[in-house]
Amino acid sequence: MTVTIEAWRITGQSQIDSYVGRWVELAVLLVNELAVTQARGRPVELPAARPAYPSAGPSAGPSAGPSAGPSAGPSAGRRVALEAAFARSAWTPAPPPGPGPSRSGSDTVPHLGRTGAAGSASGDSAVGIGRALTDEEADRLADLAAELHPAFTGASGAIATLNQCLVRHAAVPSLHGDPPRLAFHRPEADRVDAWAADAATSLAMVIGVGQGLRLRSCEANGCDLVFFDVTRNASRRFCGLPCQNRAKASAYRARRRG
Repeated sequence: MTVTIEAWRITGQSQIDSYVGRWVELAVLLVNELAVTQARGRPVELPAARPAYPSAGPSAGPSAGPSAGPSAGPSAGRRVALEAAFARSAWTPAPPPGPGPSRSGSDTVPHLGRTGAAGSASGDSAVGIGRALTDEEADRLADLAAELHPAFTGASGAIATLNQCLVRHAAVPSLHGDPPRLAFHRPEADRVDAWAADAATSLAMVIGVGQGLRLRSCEANGCDLVFFDVTRNASRRFCGLPCQNRAKASAYRARRRG
């Protein structure tokens, strides 16, 4: 009798895909929040260049938060922006409880429209990521965002930069927890090194299997937001519908003029 075992039952491909999608999603969130200076046709300030939260008053809006005062420095600004990003995206380092598509496949990208100051997550911890970020962690994550950004743009030296990131954060396959789960950081790694190792490894896995074109930067004018293209034929060109509609309108106007 011949017994056939499907390949995915041996390799756990769905779990591998979930792992890659989850950590590429983190890379997208960090780059869009900490390294992009124009989004959806508008310039945006990096968190380090603006106050940690707007002054109190009716105009402060729901994004205002108590995490840092108006005199806080750039580190606090980054931290508050990241806490808001994690809270709104609901990203978590933990694997999902059951099978399901990654949020990276949606027609939106993690970016908070940084035209004003971002607030912090309420409470003592950012939603989904455990304890609240520190200013020092926020600064290190900003450095990580700069390291990961070239992987999405195809900039010269992107592969060398990613390789350096893997080495710097000691990316190594390791089993964690009970039951054991595969991850790519040392068991003793701190949170930033662990996130960096897992995110960089996931980008390397996408590139290493010939799918680097799925790590994309929006093609619309005035937008540098990045995204992970999970369409079947890797045909996605824009970060979302607003930029797609802007590009269509621009092309239509060009045809009318021509």
